[in-house]
Order: sequence, then structure tokens, then C-alpha cells
Amino acid sequence: MMKDINFKQSEDALFLEEEHIILKEQIKKFVENEVKPKAPKWEVDGFIPREVFKKMGALGFLGITYPTEFGGSEMDVRGSVVFAEELGKSTFSGFAIASLVHTDMASIHLLNAGNTEQKKKYLYDIILGNKICCVAVTEPHAGSDVKNIRTKAQRVGSKYIINGSKIFITNGVHADIYFVAAKTGEGLQQSSNITMFIVRKDNPGLIVNKQLDKHGWRCSDTAELFFQDCEVEEADVLGTLNKGFYAIMQNFQNERLVMGSMAMGEAQAAIDATVDYVKNRNAFGGKLWEKQTVRHKLAELQSKVTAARYMVYGVANKVRLGVDVIKEVSMIKVLCGELVNEVMYACLQLHGGTGYMTGTDIERLTRDARAQSIGGGATEVMLEEVAKRM
Repeated sequence: MMKDINFKQSEDALFLEEEHIILKEQIKKFVENEVKPKAPKWEVDGFIPREVFKKMGALGFLGITYPTEFGGSEMDVRGSVVFAEELGKSTFSGFAIASLVHTDMASIHLLNAGNTEQKKKYLYDIILGNKICCVAVTEPHAGSDVKNIRTKAQRVGSKYIINGSKIFITNGVHADIYFVAAKTGEGLQQSSNITMFIVRKDNPGLIVNKQLDKHGWRCSDTAELFFQDCEVEEADVLGTLNKGFYAIMQNFQNERLVMGSMAMGEAQAAIDATVDYVKNRNAFGGKLWEKQTVRHKLAELQSKVTAARYMVYGVANKVRLGVDVIKEVSMIKVLCGELVNEVMYACLQLHGGTGYMTGTDIERLTRDARAQSIGGGATEVMLEEVAKRM
């Protein structure tokens, strides 16, 4: 098999199996045909049409690592990393993050903690793209500091009544299924009084207060949510009562790994676009590419991105083998989140005035990349996670 694949694929073969490489090509084709021509309108509209999720579901992209019994492909985590990287290369990171929240940040709560009845009820439609999901943890006073959320769920008879608010919830405007974190205990340790709940869009106690306007990731809808006497059945408790904090921490590892991969996809797209631009841009009597300082800057950035990408795939392999990677995943979130912004700054600079114009790939990539060092665990929080394990 090794003799039959080109150099780019052989590089991938250091970390991937043939099935991952096939998946990579399928996603790339989908991005070229279904995303790039249509996503400019999604940027203006501020959301991605449901038909797009359904097309991805039909192609098997929304259940890459999920069990075959629920319609998934049952690949290991490397499948998610490939998915994230190729979506990052689309240059429409709002589309990428909306998709990844659905597949690797929200529905993973159901996969890891849901009982058989809950999985049968929701997972098929999630994997098919018939139902869009989101995860609601962040609040106005608590982001990465999950222990200090204020939303409460009080048990009344056989039901729970949820009251509180959430903010910065990706997919929160158009989602059908919400996985919601709420306090369910008093006087317990902060890490032992949080529970996850399943809340459906048609619940009258769930209020999508407004769609938030963002600096970047503009084609992903982001919501502020209110819960006002939101009643949920005991059957909608997701996982073990008062163990939601640990579920959130567990799922953060997957979230941060795919965000690192997505960031390196974005960075690679920016470098590729910039190399193409400087090879064709005439300035000072020749092409910009002929200037050694330009070539060397791009070569330096490419070296860093390749090294970071190798770390992402190396750690994904450790996850596949069941190794504890909390420290390494935190490093990836720091490294890739900061590096993608370094790349964007330099690449936009090399595009000059053209790069500063809205509507160009590099301008959009630069805006979108800024969230990579904030969302899913800010750089400062991740550095502390690394430091605690040194």
C-alpha cells in the first residue's frame, strides 16, 4: 500500500490508517463542493442551514467515532482529528466549530454518559443530522471555572426545575437538543454538585434570549440562554447525579484535542494561501516570493505548524491506546491556539492591504483564529493545567 500513495499521504501514514486517509479525501471533497461556494452566505445569515448537517450526516461525518449500532463508523479519535483539521482548512471556521460542537463537544456527553434508552431516543437523529445539539455549560460568571456555575436544578417530586442562564453557547439558537449543566446539591464540594440534563428545544422553560453578534466564527449561531422554571423529567438526567463536573472535565480533553487540530488546519490554509499570493504579487521589481525574508518567514511558520500538527496526531494515537493525556492535550490547546494567531498575523501582513479587506480568506481566517486561544479553555487556564502536572 505504501508504494501506491503520494508523498502527502505517506506523511499522513505515519499516524493514520487507510480508512482515515479515505475519510480525509471525502471531507476535502465535501468542503470544496458544499462549503466553500455556499459559506459566504452563511457568514451573512449567521447560521448554517439544516440541510448541510443532513448532508454531512448522510455521508457519515457526524458519527465518525460513534458505535455502528447507532449509525456511526466506530473509528478511533484520529477520525475526529482528521475531520477537525479538514474543516479548519475550509477557511470558514464558524462552519468548522458548529460542526465540531455537534460531533465532539455536545453529543459526546450523550455517548459517554447516556443510558441505552437516551441513546436510542436521540443518538440516531444526531448522527444523521436530523437533530442539532449543543452543550450549555458557560455562564456570565463562569467559563473554564465550571465549579462556580450558578444555574440550579431543584428536584420537585419526580421532576427537576432548572433556573439560571448560559452564555456563548455555540449552536444555541438553532439546536434541538441541549445538554445543560446545573447545580443539584447544596453544601457539597463544588465539584460534586453538578449534574448534566437533556433539555429539548420545545421545553417552554428554555428561552433563547438572543443570538450574539461575534467578532469571528460568524456563520455559527451563538446564543444567550435563560432557564425559567424549566421542567425536565428524571429520565432526562444525563449520567450520574452530581457527577456532571467530572463528565465535563473528561469531555474537555476531546474538545481541546479537536480544537488544536482545527487550528492547525486553519494555519495550513493561511500559509498555503499566502504562498500562492506572494508567488504572484509583483512588488519592488519582482515577485514577493523572490525576497528571502518573505520565503524564510513562511518557511519558519510552516516548520512550526508541521511540528504542532505532528504533536496533535501523536497525542491522538496515545488517546487511542488509552494513555492519560491531560497534560499533553492542555499543551496542544496552548501551542495551537497561540500558533494559529501568530500565523494569521504574519500571513495577513504579507497580503498587505488586500488581506485587510473583508471577503478575503485571510481576513476571515484572522478574525476566526482569535477565538482559538479563548474558547474551550483559555491559554492562561491551560498553562496552569500543564504547570500542575510538571
